[in-house]
Amino acid sequence: MGLWKRLDERYGDRALWQFIKFNLVSLSITLLQLLLANLLPLLFDGVSAKLPTLLRPVFDPERLFEGESIYVQDGVVTWGYVLPFFLSNYLANLYGYFMNMKTTFRGVGRRGGLVAYLVILTGLILFTTWLQGFIAAKLMGGALASLARTIAALCAGLVQMAVLFPLEKFVLFRKGEESGTAEGHERSKTDEKTH
Repeated sequence: MGLWKRLDERYGDRALWQFIKFNLVSLSITLLQLLLANLLPLLFDGVSAKLPTLLRPVFDPERLFEGESIYVQDGVVTWGYVLPFFLSNYLANLYGYFMNMKTTFRGVGRRGGLVAYLVILTGLILFTTWLQGFIAAKLMGGALASLARTIAALCAGLVQMAVLFPLEKFVLFRKGEESGTAEGHERSKTDEKTH
């Protein structure tokens, strides 16, 4: 940890170092997500409740599955299919939000920022849940069937990284003066006095 601390003291707020730390945190998020993506189906495979009408066009069984599937009831995809992907993404990224706030950007989370993050995360996860399902369904019938969920989760993780790094760095966890907080204004005044 001594090396980590020295690097953090030297390069703490530089974008490249933050990107490296973000990716290290993302690795732990990915591991958690992969674990959940492979364990949650054990709990939810038996859930046969159909998706609501609003989500049905997103999770079209004809695009997701070739032939019959336990995840389709009367032509409609079930929650048993969607929940493992959605929850694995949501829980892993919520963990990532707090880890990045504390370790990567050393920012202060605000309720409004957390609410905005959760709204954006929900939309992003709906998209990547669909993407995971699409990829997993295409791989299930082939030689990569045993790795289908893992490959799908990795692809979703890449999409999420491309969205979440700039969101967290430039919007949610900006330092005080950049975000217009009183703390930032006080820091600006102190900086002006010392120069």
